[in-house]
Amino acid sequence: MKVSVGFPSLLRRSKPWLAGMAILLGIGILSAAANAQTPATQPTTAAATLPADQGPIPDPSGANGATPAAKKGDAPPTPSLLTPNPWLPGWAPGMTDDKTKAFMPKTTGLTSDDNVQLHSRAFYSINMTWTLICGFLVMFMQAGFALVETGMCRGKNAAHTMSMNFMIYAIGMFGFFVCGFAFMCGGANGTNIGGPGQLGGLPTLDSMWTIGSPVTYMGASDNGWGICGHTGFFLTGKGYDGAAVVWFLFMMVFMDTTATIVTGACAERWSFKSFFVFSLFVGSITYPIFGCWVWGGGWLAQMGYRLGLGHGACDYAGSGVVHLQGGALAFITAYLLGPRLGKYNRDGKLVNPIPAHNIPMVQLGAFILAFGWFGFNPGSSLAASDGRIGVIATNTMLAGMSATLSATLYMWFLGPTKKPDPGMMSNGLLAGLVAITAPCAFVSPVGAFIIGAVAGVLVCLACFFFDKIRIDDPVNAISIHGVNGAWGVLAVGLFADGKYGAGYNAVWTNNVTGLFYGGGLSQFGAQAIEVVVCIAWNVCIGGLLFKLTGLLVGGNRVPAKVEIAGLDMPEMGAVGYPEYIKTILPEDVSDAEVQEIMSGKKLEPTPREPSLV
Repeated sequence: MKVSVGFPSLLRRSKPWLAGMAILLGIGILSAAANAQTPATQPTTAAATLPADQGPIPDPSGANGATPAAKKGDAPPTPSLLTPNPWLPGWAPGMTDDKTKAFMPKTTGLTSDDNVQLHSRAFYSINMTWTLICGFLVMFMQAGFALVETGMCRGKNAAHTMSMNFMIYAIGMFGFFVCGFAFMCGGANGTNIGGPGQLGGLPTLDSMWTIGSPVTYMGASDNGWGICGHTGFFLTGKGYDGAAVVWFLFMMVFMDTTATIVTGACAERWSFKSFFVFSLFVGSITYPIFGCWVWGGGWLAQMGYRLGLGHGACDYAGSGVVHLQGGALAFITAYLLGPRLGKYNRDGKLVNPIPAHNIPMVQLGAFILAFGWFGFNPGSSLAASDGRIGVIATNTMLAGMSATLSATLYMWFLGPTKKPDPGMMSNGLLAGLVAITAPCAFVSPVGAFIIGAVAGVLVCLACFFFDKIRIDDPVNAISIHGVNGAWGVLAVGLFADGKYGAGYNAVWTNNVTGLFYGGGLSQFGAQAIEVVVCIAWNVCIGGLLFKLTGLLVGGNRVPAKVEIAGLDMPEMGAVGYPEYIKTILPEDVSDAEVQEIMSGKKLEPTPREPSLV
């Protein structure tokens, strides 16, 4: 039998199947064409009443909400998401029923004023939700700080360092709740700056202590130079306001960042009692008063409309208010405490570098911080309705990237070990994020890249510099937050491109513009003044309060034998790594070992069986 092979034969044998498929395809095409001529939603004339009972109709798209059930003869029901709920607050026009005391929303016959109220309420609700969510992100940065600082320290102090990062949240918040918020934000409407319009202006926060004569700018007169607010203590009285507490939450988590920076610089030798008291001072006095001068309507913000210095101090998300303050406090407290025992010899020479005990922990913490920064910088808009937030978020990301690259490449090719250095990678990332925090809203993406690249190199140079002058900073907080906080504030006066910022600090005549974009030295001058004042305030007042703390608690630094043995058990009563670190008590450390370590002959006590069981 002859068997046909090849394509012609296959085609002949497949004709019935091909014909069937062609028919089905034709039917499909005709159906699609018919549907294409039919609108997805048929224009129909709604019936005055339902001809029959109707069950609830779901809305999978979520556009209008499910339609409730209705009876024959009823009017067609309105979808649930288009119907005001009288038991939900937020619908502006309406009235309260005298009998039931329930609010009855007005849904028909809305006037122009009614519609304005509805739109305004939605606008402010979106902004409040945005601000709260960003505040939650910033709060989670505390976990990042805890991991970075604990990982950078020695394992024998892990529980102590982690506990400081844990407790600073409660201690700093307590001080800010008692009086810090009142000092910082209670006078926002006491000058021409005003409270954040994104949250409704917060008109109740209107009490500011001022000095000097009032001035009139664009038809409005202020009350002099703003020094310190004084309403909203304990969030009572004028501070017990729905919008004001949103601002409190957001400002509080920023304060907490500043207070945390100090714990890293003073780690491995700071008494927990001293930490506890000094952190109260940071949350209640040093941070909020300087914060008032920049963000609370105070005199540094007023330099724009009162002195003509650009827009006054422009510190969008806090390179100065948050990071430079923390860095300056870290500098003076680390200086007053002195370096860790064993790192330097008696001649001041660095003889025993102290490495991080857990680099993976450090890098994980740095990533958590970078994630939280998306709440830190874009959230400082206090407004999801601000179209600039995408630029701010992108600038934040770009600066972190360029700083990581520049720090890594610097250490790889110019550093002492000619290795990439994982610790400095993390430092570079954080330095770039710190530096972009003030200018994030005012610069272009290219400007953000340059600012970050400079920060990455700057943090490397600063780390070596402070080690050389015997300012012992276990986590490089001064270099990351202090030096690059100052750089970030100054960068506004250089790189602000004039595309954004009209109305910032009540200056409406132009956008924020730096030297490199034709703005002259005016804005740069305001930024330089903020840097100088921030450093002076925190070094002088912070230093005095630190000295006072030492007098109150019997010393800021733990005894030498406690430091050598490790702070976990003597200070906290618990060790961080009981499984693999042999914990010894201070009484196990001999006087001879103390002298050897203090002279730099060795860094740790001689291994022995611990007396602790």
